[in-house]
Amino acid sequence: MPTTTQPDLVLCELERTPDPRHESHSPFCLKIHRALKSAGLRYTSRHGAMPASHRRHNPTGQVPVLLIDGEPVADSTEILRRLARLRPTPTWADHPPAVLAEAMLWEELGDTALNGFLVAARWADPRNWPRTKAAYFAKMPRPVAAVVPALLRRRVVAALRARDVWRAGPDACWRRFTDLLDDLELRAPQADFWLGDRLSPADLGLFAQLHALRHDLTPWQKQQIEARPRLTGWLDRVDAATWPEGHPTP
Repeated sequence: MPTTTQPDLVLCELERTPDPRHESHSPFCLKIHRALKSAGLRYTSRHGAMPASHRRHNPTGQVPVLLIDGEPVADSTEILRRLARLRPTPTWADHPPAVLAEAMLWEELGDTALNGFLVAARWADPRNWPRTKAAYFAKMPRPVAAVVPALLRRRVVAALRARDVWRAGPDACWRRFTDLLDDLELRAPQADFWLGDRLSPADLGLFAQLHALRHDLTPWQKQQIEARPRLTGWLDRVDAATWPEGHPTP
């Protein structure tokens, strides 16, 4: 995309992770990183210790927020829709309307079903909670860290039960997770991308959640994904396509 035509873009997000191939612990921020990079758009990042750090740009206190020439656009799906209206059109949005509509349905599956399992893997799964706690709260003062993480965890797990992700307990949760991975494995393309020979929002949305699960914070879930070769091959192709060689990391 020509650099002379693009707006000024600032991604308001969380702190960076130590792993450069996982730009954020938030899969929604990761999605926007990859959307911007694969579109060849230059941007800068504005980091905050917690989502509420950017509340002045988004009253819900959630990230990401993308400032487009200073105008805040919140919610990763809405950000994709706004980026798709840029001219020239990002290649991942340059599809016939029916294909783009289907891509957004897949993106929604990632944001809802897969994200529920990601949150459960980090916060509810006792095998992973110590790693999550260390990664999320390492900079928290010790007296606060002795209380706050456990309180937040109880709230998150209660929300997971309300969403029916954790209501029937861990065995049922991870059985549904592996069933969904089996379905995605059967659907995953053997070559190219989810809906053809070009990236689409389907790739961005599904990749963000699954790539976040391919992290050392959640080793059992990572192992389950890597046991499915078609799904893993597609993830690797999306990873390469959304990290163009030479693109600076903001």
